[in-house]
Amino acid sequence: MTSRRAALKTLTGSAVSLSLTDSFATSATQPEVTALKLKGRINHSVCRWCYSKIPLDDLCKAAKEMGIKSIDLTGPEEWPVLKKHGLTSALPQGAGKGIADGFNNPKFHDELVASYEAIFPKLKEAGLNTVICFSGNRRGMSNEEGLENCAVGLKRLMPSAEKYGITMIMELLNSKVDHKDYMADHTAWGVELCKRVGSENFKLLYDIYHMQIMEGDIIRTIRESSKYIGHYHTGGNPGRNELDETQEIYYPAVMKAIVDTGFKGYVAQEFIPKRDPLTSLREAVVLCDV
Repeated sequence: MTSRRAALKTLTGSAVSLSLTDSFATSATQPEVTALKLKGRINHSVCRWCYSKIPLDDLCKAAKEMGIKSIDLTGPEEWPVLKKHGLTSALPQGAGKGIADGFNNPKFHDELVASYEAIFPKLKEAGLNTVICFSGNRRGMSNEEGLENCAVGLKRLMPSAEKYGITMIMELLNSKVDHKDYMADHTAWGVELCKRVGSENFKLLYDIYHMQIMEGDIIRTIRESSKYIGHYHTGGNPGRNELDETQEIYYPAVMKAIVDTGFKGYVAQEFIPKRDPLTSLREAVVLCDV
């Protein structure tokens, strides 16, 4: 089964390599999808890696029929395909060293700064305004040391990010199940980092699945931390599968809380479907369209 770690471990200065050659039903054999009429209070996106066996053109066509406006975690060579279909990438990738080697380690700062400064103009040219980044693994480092190191590295990038109108968005991940030793594993840590960086061009990716595992209390946290959150991801817990009756998060209430904060960004589906992937995606969009 494809994992987020496997999909991102080869991330360098270009997009994650996605296998599009695996055997999978083509658009001609996939179930016919009727266009959805959505309420418009949630901007819907979907993460590319969860559907890597579906050719990107086919995924774009299906996404448009579902009212999805964006495909997350795409790289520069994929952006023209999205544009052809009238889609954006609300949270692109294409820079950095992956999840484990991030801004909490000063030995990576020069390489990371160069990598992100190289992607900023490409993002702007493509009409995109965000990019994902990571704290890195702890490797015995304290929370305070990691905060200070991340702040130092990220502050070096803020003038360039502000110049190109790009917001760097650091993902909060669980270190209990999926990403052992990852540092940015609690919202409070990420909020403190935002305060230290001190720029509107740095925010957090609040991954609902990951934060349910680490701390729960999702709705209260969203309400209290909304000004520091630039993007959301979903996923059923336990298992990171469909947003259905087998998991413990009640997504309509979570989505309503997001809307109530005045959030105007994107919410991206990032679950690993166990059933027909496009049917599961459509069901998740309907569930989250509050």
